[in-house]
Amino acid sequence: MNTTQKNVWILSFTLLVVMLGYGMVMPVMPFLITQLGAGGKEMGWMTSSYALMQLIFAPVWGIASDRVGRKPILMLGILGYAVALLLFGLAKTFPMLFFARVLSGILSSATMPTAMAYIGDNAPEKDRSGGMGKLGAAMGAGVVLGPLAGGWLSADSFSFPFFLGSGLAVLALILVALILPEAREKAAQRKEREGFSLVAARAVLLGPAGVLLLLIFILAVGLANFQSIIGLYLVQRLAFDAAQVGWLWMVIGGIMILAQGLLTERLTKWVGERVVISGGLLVGALGMAGILVAVNFSSMMIAVSILCLGLALMGPAMNAHISTFAGEHQGAVMGLNSASASLGRVIGPLWAGWLYDINSGSPFLSGTGILLVGFVVSLLALRPKKEEDQLLAGKAVR
Repeated sequence: MNTTQKNVWILSFTLLVVMLGYGMVMPVMPFLITQLGAGGKEMGWMTSSYALMQLIFAPVWGIASDRVGRKPILMLGILGYAVALLLFGLAKTFPMLFFARVLSGILSSATMPTAMAYIGDNAPEKDRSGGMGKLGAAMGAGVVLGPLAGGWLSADSFSFPFFLGSGLAVLALILVALILPEAREKAAQRKEREGFSLVAARAVLLGPAGVLLLLIFILAVGLANFQSIIGLYLVQRLAFDAAQVGWLWMVIGGIMILAQGLLTERLTKWVGERVVISGGLLVGALGMAGILVAVNFSSMMIAVSILCLGLALMGPAMNAHISTFAGEHQGAVMGLNSASASLGRVIGPLWAGWLYDINSGSPFLSGTGILLVGFVVSLLALRPKKEEDQLLAGKAVR
């Protein structure tokens, strides 16, 4: 195993731990809320506050990692996350629980953009999609295993899953501190670098990276649109039982892990990141449309599998492609990347819930349209890298 692969595995374990903690919260939260005498309004605040903190602070941490280095910011995020989970386990009142959730959102938002920026700094361009895919697979595994672990470990104590998650976060912190080297760039070079100003932000948003940020937002809205309402749709529209819903989520998680961990790297090396991005959006739209015509467990499983395969493949390809345009601002751009995804996760469920009350199939019709818009944008706006380089060179000459 070479150094780059070793670093990717350490970063993947770190994101696995973060998403395990996030997933373990989900099945335990309703019981904790009830135990502390709170209700639906408080549950809504808990859910929204986490996404909002991620939206606000991911760009901040990304910019900070450009200035002081990837490793210190990554360690700060992991340490803060460990403390937040510990506070979850110790919470005896709703304000304390809410504070822990907000703190978790603020500090854990440092981990993903910094990890992706690290890959952008260190991995050769041909290997970036594979590295991003492994990070995505680790996060997918955390999302799948977290709720299962949370439900199982909380049988005797609601606090135990959070204490365990905090301990795993400390283990990840130790691995990062002792084994993970700082990113390739020297500290002296970082000090000489121009900061990420409003002018630099405008250049990013109006350039190729801005198109990719828009596509990342579209992907997040489409995925959140699906994830937030599919369980309710299956139970109320198709009369699925709990076991069938559980199997569907297991298949979703399995496809996300396998596609991002094994297929993304091979596919992007074969056809290129642009083709994977556009193809993933089109395949995802077909799968989303398939949900509307699915009439039983088998047909729904096929439609959801197609949807998740398309979206799973394109996510790492977009993250890798955007890193090629980030230049000296890898952390800042990856922070904007995370913020775009967080904004999509905030808007997607609200939009899907409103549409579902009008017509149960409307969220999936809307999701199909959103992904098709993304497909058209990708065809029109994403150029081959050689053509992009020529365009930028032409602008420089003028």
